Amino acid sequence: MHRAAHPLPCCAPRARWPDVLARPVRFAADRLTLRRRTLGVVGALAVLAMLVAGCARGPRPLAYGRAECDFCRMRIDDPRFGGEVVTAHGRTLQFDAIECTAGYVRTLAPGTEATVWVADFEHPGTLIPAATARFLQGRGGAGVGTPMGRGIIAVQRSADVAALQRRLGGATELTWSDVLRIAPAEASSTVRDTATTPTTRGDAAVVTVSPSGAVRTITGALARVARGGTIVVMPGTYREPTIVVNSPVTIIGRGAPVLDGENARQIMTVKGDSVTVRGLVFRNVGLAFTEDLAAIKVVRAHDCDISDNRIENGFFGIYLQEAVHCTVRRNELRATRARDSESGNGIHLWHARDITIEDNHVTGHRDGIYFEFVREAHVRHNVSERNLRYGLHFMYSDSCDYERNTFHDNGAGVAVMYTHVVHMTGNRFEDNRSAAAYGLLLKEIADAELTGNVFARNTTGLMADAATNLIARGNDFEDNGWALRLEASTDNATFADNDFVGNTFDVATNSRSTDNAFRHNYWSSYDGYDLNHDGVGDVPYRPVRLSSVVVAQDEPALILLRSTFLAMLDAAERVLPALTPESLADSTPAMRWNR
Repeated sequence: MHRAAHPLPCCAPRARWPDVLARPVRFAADRLTLRRRTLGVVGALAVLAMLVAGCARGPRPLAYGRAECDFCRMRIDDPRFGGEVVTAHGRTLQFDAIECTAGYVRTLAPGTEATVWVADFEHPGTLIPAATARFLQGRGGAGVGTPMGRGIIAVQRSADVAALQRRLGGATELTWSDVLRIAPAEASSTVRDTATTPTTRGDAAVVTVSPSGAVRTITGALARVARGGTIVVMPGTYREPTIVVNSPVTIIGRGAPVLDGENARQIMTVKGDSVTVRGLVFRNVGLAFTEDLAAIKVVRAHDCDISDNRIENGFFGIYLQEAVHCTVRRNELRATRARDSESGNGIHLWHARDITIEDNHVTGHRDGIYFEFVREAHVRHNVSERNLRYGLHFMYSDSCDYERNTFHDNGAGVAVMYTHVVHMTGNRFEDNRSAAAYGLLLKEIADAELTGNVFARNTTGLMADAATNLIARGNDFEDNGWALRLEASTDNATFADNDFVGNTFDVATNSRSTDNAFRHNYWSSYDGYDLNHDGVGDVPYRPVRLSSVVVAQDEPALILLRSTFLAMLDAAERVLPALTPESLADSTPAMRWNR
């Protein structure tokens, strides 16, 4: 850009004018070379307005590690590469590579105004105007591992060009017009769909893998398939080192092909965004005591879909680590290891967000489904049964919902710990029996809501320990040992419109006083009356029996459970409460089932 050759308007500070002129503002050069005699007040205002508008369209720092490329949808990670486009309307688009930046510019209609910036390779994190940048490309695209693989980098200074050419062993210098000419013409969702339009990496939109074909391994197919392309895996058994998927691709199995880890290794690692894995059988994951080996491990990726697979003899099954907006759907996971120490979790999430877990069947693992530091997960219609420890186990996982799942016959049931804002609706907690088994354990949680769930045939249906602001409404507690156990640490809990039917003990507690509320629950052991026929018992019901207090303090007393002696104690306690909490009562017991 040329400097103005004439004196400046009086309103422009001379000391700062070179800095302003140095800004990469797009305007016609002849407007800055207006003659002094004809540059009146209107002309000066026009120039200044253009300068202000140009400055407002300057670059914003790229959101490295957080944003995704508006062209290829890969995450923007490396501050040496990347670019930015500011449209005439002020919209800012960010890109992970110069190739993607140029690819997007190529999609603009002719005459469309946009300001383009690229990353300075020698000054990472700094954006420079594309119109004045110096570009280099390693021979054959080699020399620099750019995100899109074409080896195009940009610098501002001529000295950097010479130094880089020596360091790279020779590199071709390009102009911005050259970069636009060789940039990919295909875009991601900004222009068209990557799932159907491959961009770079390989040449083939579809690669077929078969035991006797030209491509016999999935790793070999990944080297040939285009970004956004499809790998079709034909029937057979495939044994190869851990498969690493680094770019958007769809991997589909036909006829249930088997990927065998030979009890020695992790089978597949997904590190690229927008990866789909469907219709495969993963068998014999390696066992390790210092590493979480999995059939499929997704690491720091977005928008992945793991669906309709079968995992046999897994250590960990499907493992999502720092993943965002992924789906795990209709997978069958079966493990056969007999001890907790030799078994991993079926579906394991760690530091993940916005994940959907739906219609999966998990059995034989340590924990069927395990969450830690997860946000906004949606767990629906899964069956988790006969797992060694918990059917569902999650900690520090806020704002998640669990709907219409079945947790059946697990070693210790379901555990929810150190979590805020939990919604559980329409789930079944069944047949979780042992001395330390619960249909559902709530430990150190706040703002949980349980609605329309069934707790059936568990040693303890629901255990609440330090649960604050718990709401349990419209649930069924049927044929449990203890339907509900409330620790003294639980406060401000509400139990309303629930049905307690056929439980050995409806409610047990270790506190003499409570601020927890019971309203309009149905109790099958309630023997009160309803003289006005309004469906509500005329006398309150106190669900804590003296026999439950005795058994809680001395478990061998269970042998007297059906005895006349304990029955007499319970009757006497109901008439003159002495050891059971008088404040824990349902003042409006329902005479009929609520559901």
